[in-house]
Amino acid sequence: MTAPVTVEREGDVLLMGINRPHKRNAFNLETIAALAAAYEQLGQDPSLRAGVLFPHGEHFSAGLDLAEVGPAVASDGPKALGGGRAFDPFGVWGPQVPKPVVMAVTGIAYTLSIELALACDVVVASSTVRFRQAEVARGIMPFGGATMRAPARLGWGNAMGLLLTGEEFGAAEALRIGLVQEVVDPGAHVERAKALAQLIARQAPLGVQGTLLNARAFEAGGAPAATKDLTERLAVIMSSEDAAEGVRSFVERREGRFTGR
Repeated sequence: MTAPVTVEREGDVLLMGINRPHKRNAFNLETIAALAAAYEQLGQDPSLRAGVLFPHGEHFSAGLDLAEVGPAVASDGPKALGGGRAFDPFGVWGPQVPKPVVMAVTGIAYTLSIELALACDVVVASSTVRFRQAEVARGIMPFGGATMRAPARLGWGNAMGLLLTGEEFGAAEALRIGLVQEVVDPGAHVERAKALAQLIARQAPLGVQGTLLNARAFEAGGAPAATKDLTERLAVIMSSEDAAEGVRSFVERREGRFTGR
């Protein structure tokens, strides 16, 4: 049986590939569980510094596999996606690992694909990609975190235009509203995402992690929470071996050799 999500290590970057190309990479319960496990591996392995989420085949994902999962969701609601537990878009769907994830999208990237993009840290899109948040056109509403993440990350008007119209849009519009950060030539999306992840992985791990988690602290709790978090993190980071190495490498005009200590 083919794994619904491939996991491969490339140096200190974890490559996570959605692998149901015969179904346009539509998400069933096994795919969601496998993706959550891949995120968990990224978060728990101290030797991994960044992740890349990409599709096998021509499309990122058609969204939820309605033929397979639809009846369960219709009867049990989003709880069905959590295997009997309450579906948590910030847990099951958007694991908050303390490491950056770069996402590469191509082909069609519908519904849950957009919610994954909003949960990732940097998104690289092929110029041919097509997005659509179509739940309102299907009698339901987005349930993978887009209603919570999109207004904060895209701005209210951009978020509501995306969420309420159900219209399809392309890479240029996604770049304009901030859903993606780079648009590349067709076929170059995975390699560019890998290059960005590898660039991030070469930086000081404590600095990368601190920057990422402090930004999340602001997103979750506003300035008071983020200020408290920043003060505590800086006290640790400024006295670390990596901080001293950063100064030495600057003075010696070379790249830093960071260990995460």
